[in-house]
Amino acid sequence: MTVETTGHPCGLPAERCLTAYPKQTNGCDNVSLKAWLALSLMRGLGGEGARCLLKEFGSPEAIFDAPVSSLKSVVKAEVASEIGKGIDDDALAATLAWLEDGNNRIITLADRAYPQALLNISDPPLLLYVKGRLDLLNQPALAVVGSRNATPQGINNAEAFAKSLSNAGLCIISGMAHGVDAAAHRGALHGQGGSIGVVGTGLDKVYPAANRDLAHALAHQGALISEFPLGTPPLAANFPRRNRIISGMSTGCLVVEASLQSGSLITARLALEQNRDVFAIPGSIHAPQSKGCHALLKQGAKLVETAQDILEELGELPVAYAHNPVAQGADSALLEQMGFDPVDLETLGGRCGLTVSQLSAMLLELELEGRISALPGGLYQRIH
Repeated sequence: MTVETTGHPCGLPAERCLTAYPKQTNGCDNVSLKAWLALSLMRGLGGEGARCLLKEFGSPEAIFDAPVSSLKSVVKAEVASEIGKGIDDDALAATLAWLEDGNNRIITLADRAYPQALLNISDPPLLLYVKGRLDLLNQPALAVVGSRNATPQGINNAEAFAKSLSNAGLCIISGMAHGVDAAAHRGALHGQGGSIGVVGTGLDKVYPAANRDLAHALAHQGALISEFPLGTPPLAANFPRRNRIISGMSTGCLVVEASLQSGSLITARLALEQNRDVFAIPGSIHAPQSKGCHALLKQGAKLVETAQDILEELGELPVAYAHNPVAQGADSALLEQMGFDPVDLETLGGRCGLTVSQLSAMLLELELEGRISALPGGLYQRIH
């Protein structure tokens, strides 16, 4: 896919906008953080303009110390004049108060904790507001996205795939929306790899409100991140923009269900533009929620039926599912009870002492992992 490039908002030719980012550090001191925040909140500047200034002057502090005449050579005159007024401490007070909670952080382009994968996309955020685990920001990750109006099967698939892939060592990244996103987060939090929710609001807000419990779980067991300042409401334009972070932090993107108008297809397109793998689960030819996945498959996305299909495509991970005894414990016991002959749910339930509902959930995960096969007549057979 060929991606068209546009001119820089700073108005300079591309060769004037240097390619190196500021030297990375272990974190900002208070003065530096204020400068980063003030730069990110500067009206009329935007991310690209801010990066042009950083490449020209080296640091936010140097930008605010620079004479307006020098700033005008990089950005528009009115923006240069605003920067020349200096840092407004009052405008930063609410954010600095938010940072007093030890679970809240701000990670800038100059921090080592900044997601390194985002440095390779065309429009990396100047900074990220983070609530939760910083260690997840640079873990191998997979985006799992799909319809807000998912079918029950889509919800089950998203949760089961996410759990299996999380147990394989992948952090699952999604957008905290209803449907597939929420199911993916839930599944991943039950695995070993964790989960990150990338939101389209400030981190002092939860949207949608129905996912408040999920947001709290991510904040304490995984992470929530946003490039939007505190207080930012759920504006429609923010959600397509946050999608580039979901795909940019990931090695690949799995689309579980999507209509032809789904925002998930935006994430998949961005993933392709960022040279990430795109995977799609096929569905019924009659279901609207399958048409987006089928369109992706026609365009070259990889068809997947099991989590193992994805793992084989991505290659070696730091933590292999096959060597994760915590993840395998209950499943191994079930496989031992199955043996290698076809067996029905009732017989297997009698052997294991599990309900049909419990068995069905476990068997779905094993099927997605490629470890058992569903046979005609409601039978299941162990593969390996």
